[in-house]
Amino acid sequence: MITLPVDGGCFCGAIRYSIDAEPMAARHCWCRMCQYLGAGSGTVNVCFPSDKFSLTGTLTYHRTIADSGNEMERGFCPKCGTPVTSAAISRPHLIFVRAGTLDDPGLMAPQISIWIAQAPDWACIDPAIPGIEGQPPPAG
Repeated sequence: MITLPVDGGCFCGAIRYSIDAEPMAARHCWCRMCQYLGAGSGTVNVCFPSDKFSLTGTLTYHRTIADSGNEMERGFCPKCGTPVTSAAISRPHLIFVRAGTLDDPGLMAPQISIWIAQAPDWACIDPAIPGIEGQPPPAG
């Protein structure tokens, strides 16, 4: 059972968030952009309804076009640089938080590995969960 709210924040504590909803999905992403964000590894991202997400502090945002073709907005702490959020502009009802920013990073294990075709040869991809070469359907 998950205790609400779900809380988290950045490395330095300048950013804190609270989510009054259970996670909808968790994915381990190996796209090239996530490899940049994950310092070479993939990122683990947990999806929540954006209307249940509240933030203390001010994120800095960077917009890009992902390999999926989606315009993405990624939120970072301007003080310590921690990647905190990610959202597709076309799906404003969803927000993804980096699992490492959760106060309980074990809240939800990834259910799927995505963009594994872009993973480096040395990547440790869990064979116990499904993996797909590219972009899956939206989480919700």
